[in-house]
Amino acid sequence: MTDTKRYQIQVRYPFADTFYCIENAFWGIFMRFYSLEQTQAVEKQDLEQDYKESREIGIVRIGKERLYFRRMRKIYYIPYADIRRCFRRVMLVPAKLCCGRGDLEVENLVICTDRGEAAQIQLPGAKAGKILLEELKKRLPDAEFTPQNASKE
Repeated sequence: MTDTKRYQIQVRYPFADTFYCIENAFWGIFMRFYSLEQTQAVEKQDLEQDYKESREIGIVRIGKERLYFRRMRKIYYIPYADIRRCFRRVMLVPAKLCCGRGDLEVENLVICTDRGEAAQIQLPGAKAGKILLEELKKRLPDAEFTPQNASKE
């Protein structure tokens, strides 16, 4: 059993019937990393250090050796060596608006490996998608940055 009792401070939110434990905010106590490819074991300390030093763009972080993204309470990572293809996918989502119907554009980053599409990550907007792809182009010179079925002209 680990000694985490000294960090367990509970705060009650007035708008909810649940408690939020402050210990979740401390680095390393509940930070869990999951590999998308399950290729090799990496020490948690190395992952934490790379994650802390990485650049954050929305829920995606660009580290020195890996790309990280959050889903719920989990942090997924994929080494740059495993990425074969990377591109933006814009999905149109039908929505009811105050003045009628319209389509909202949802920006996604798609990461592909040798096994196919490994992840589709929702981004906060088109600007974040462009910045993220530019950063990945610098770190992944051998990867392709177009969808597989796109025609090359």
